[in-house]
Amino acid sequence: MAKLTEQNRDLFAAKMQPYKDNIDNICEKEKNMLAVMAKDKTGLSYKRVLLAEQMIYVTTLYVHINNLSVEILSIKNTDALNEARKTLYKAIIYLEETVTDFIDAPFADYEDKVAEIANIPLAKRYELSRKLGLAIRLVMDGYGDNTKWRWTFIELNGRFATVAKNMIDMKAAAKIYFDPRNPDYDTVVYYLRLIKKLLGESAAGYRDRYELSTRRLDDIRLGINYLIGLRRIQIALNESAEAEETKKKAIVWKAKMDADQKKGRSN
Repeated sequence: MAKLTEQNRDLFAAKMQPYKDNIDNICEKEKNMLAVMAKDKTGLSYKRVLLAEQMIYVTTLYVHINNLSVEILSIKNTDALNEARKTLYKAIIYLEETVTDFIDAPFADYEDKVAEIANIPLAKRYELSRKLGLAIRLVMDGYGDNTKWRWTFIELNGRFATVAKNMIDMKAAAKIYFDPRNPDYDTVVYYLRLIKKLLGESAAGYRDRYELSTRRLDDIRLGINYLIGLRRIQIALNESAEAEETKKKAIVWKAKMDADQKKGRSN
């Protein structure tokens, strides 16, 4: 382990400064953008997506600062990691404000919100989802396996899965999925594959958090909601066998939730 010498501290401060300046500059632009949005309501959805992209980038800058700390000082920079985690939430909130935070709702319930970002190409939305997922993974890796934030990341990943799902026009995607001649075919296939994976992982994550940590019924209920959201997509893609398996799992989980709730009332 490197010694925390004054020279090392100075080196870290010098190398960190450009990242810090970049963060401050972007945050100032964010503040100005929000001020404009408060007065001018046109194109709000596009502006929120832009802000979400900027917050994802800021997150990576904080990750770089932590990496520098580990490299030069041989210690994690928990301040940078904490700011990165908070910035991830900001990115997700901007996307939730754009396409809602509905987990298991039919597409018709938020179709109008998705229509407001119609001019953002599908490939761009897929790329944004992948960038957000990578940023979350980088922050999680920065904290390490034994972090006190372990269970908090279940929520973060769940909300990520939700906005990734809600950014896609499911009605159009379900048609493109069966049309290899469509120019967006590959993007739709990969995007829907990602969404299904994220929804399944979020369901399992909330179930684990319920069983191993909180014992809060809200957690297993959210797990069930993610299963229902997954099943909606499987049905839209004519994946009957998969949809039936997901339905059975949701029924088992609900029976478990109901039994635990009844047990809790009797104690």
